[in-house]
Amino acid sequence: MKDSWFQRYILPGFIFQSAVIGGAYGSGKELAQFFLGHGPVGGLLGMAVTTIVFSVVLMAAYEFARLFRLFDYRSFCKRLLGRAWPLYEMLFVLQMILVISVVGAAAGDIMRDTFALPAIIGTAGIMVSIALLVFFGTPAIERFLGAWSVVLYVTYFSFFGWHLIQNGEAIAANLAAAQNSGGWLKSGVAFSGYNMSIIPAILFCIRHHSRRREAVIAGALAGPLAMVPAMLFFVAMIGQYDLLTAAGVDGPLPITVLMNALDGAGFFIYLFPVVLFGTFVETGAAMIHGVNERLDHTFLEKGLTMQNWLRPVVAIFILLTAVVLADAIGLMTLVAQGYGTITWGFLLVFVLPLLTYGVWQIRQNSA
Repeated sequence: MKDSWFQRYILPGFIFQSAVIGGAYGSGKELAQFFLGHGPVGGLLGMAVTTIVFSVVLMAAYEFARLFRLFDYRSFCKRLLGRAWPLYEMLFVLQMILVISVVGAAAGDIMRDTFALPAIIGTAGIMVSIALLVFFGTPAIERFLGAWSVVLYVTYFSFFGWHLIQNGEAIAANLAAAQNSGGWLKSGVAFSGYNMSIIPAILFCIRHHSRRREAVIAGALAGPLAMVPAMLFFVAMIGQYDLLTAAGVDGPLPITVLMNALDGAGFFIYLFPVVLFGTFVETGAAMIHGVNERLDHTFLEKGLTMQNWLRPVVAIFILLTAVVLADAIGLMTLVAQGYGTITWGFLLVFVLPLLTYGVWQIRQNSA
């Protein structure tokens, strides 16, 4: 059966966006951290840089994976890095633990703050949802990530539209008046750095590609598909620019500030947390499924078959490890000390080799 245009061109971008949003910008915290300090225009320029970097790297990664039939991160990195491939795996595992720690804690906060339920219900709910999803494997994950991305887009466009109607004048005034502080180029690259770490782990969706044109177009579209919701959210943040900058990094989450700035949109108070909860499931499932695909390929190399029951077991083990580490070390310490180091590590271990040796390999091999 021929793969649909959606599977070939749109699904890879939706899967990448699904893996990025929960760990990166779902609450707006990291958008404020990376971009708001550069001013409204500078922030948007930095996000444009991130979009371009995403597209360039994804085009190369998708075609490298398609050309050599590398659909799990172990196979991909062994071809790209040779004997140095475990460097990627070490960084990826650290990144996965960090991101899952963040989304697990955030899920607990959502249940406590929005629905007045114990935080453990949110954390446990995330764990059970991810374990169930990875149990059903690639087709179920692709369907869920694709469908939830549509839900997310509708929600973000509605949220943006509501802010544009009520706060459009403030957004326009802040865009015109605010000065850029510089540094947006570096922030755009840095924000893309650790988010691109997920790329080798989501290459299971490239099985739908049979031609170079499909991989290149899918990669080019994936950058905008991942960043359009972030840009919509950031434009809404510009309407509350003074309030957000005055609150600083220790202030309320941007999503909280934006909710409070809307009149007559109380349904967003319940809708947005539900959508964010779904994005947390997407992020965790995408990362853990990448590990399962790596294990499955290793089993196949040894002439064995990975049993389906192992998939949720792996998921639960990773989730419990992340929660325990976050509790033992401290979530804020993990975030403060983890992101910067891991970002530059991935740029050196994954992005640089891909855009040099990887692109050379693509050029040397006909489609």
